[in-house]
Amino acid sequence: MASIMRPGVLRQACTKPAASQRMLSTFTSSARNRPLGQQLRPAFQRASIPQSTRIAAFHATQRNQLLPALPQKVVGTTNDPTPVPDPDYAHGSYHWSFERIISAGLVPLTIAPFAAGSLNPVTDSILCALLVVHSHIGFESSIIDYFPKSRVPLVRASLMWALRISTVAVGLALYSFETNDVGVTEAVLRLWHA
Repeated sequence: MASIMRPGVLRQACTKPAASQRMLSTFTSSARNRPLGQQLRPAFQRASIPQSTRIAAFHATQRNQLLPALPQKVVGTTNDPTPVPDPDYAHGSYHWSFERIISAGLVPLTIAPFAAGSLNPVTDSILCALLVVHSHIGFESSIIDYFPKSRVPLVRASLMWALRISTVAVGLALYSFETNDVGVTEAVLRLWHA
């Protein structure tokens, strides 16, 4: 019987003993009077199920918020015009083009050392530099999207500094790996053939 009932109905039946007894008796009494093929259908229809049990299990209600709301700050009134930022091409179209050039440049730099059969330290170092810049831009975009400066300025500033520090640390680690060890493409090649 558990496989033919909805989880919300089972949850209600488990939390309310009187309701579960009434539902079970309704199901068994009406199931006896039906032909064998229809006995597996539950006796209660969707309209008889309370609205509270039709809500998805992962639904956030006013009483049960999944995450607390961010701090809210209203500036101005509803009749004030929306402020238009000054155009800045470095953070607009140039930034977008730079991201696309780096993403497109990673494809041949990833394939070339393995397809050509020659492991060149120059292409390896360019690949590492582009990977670091590409990762930095991606994480920076995520921080900008999910932590607005107007609502959580302290969290955003700390995350941006953590990103900058980790980008420098990864860059130094890759530089050390390139100069003092075998390099990224050779390490991947050795792992592939291991």
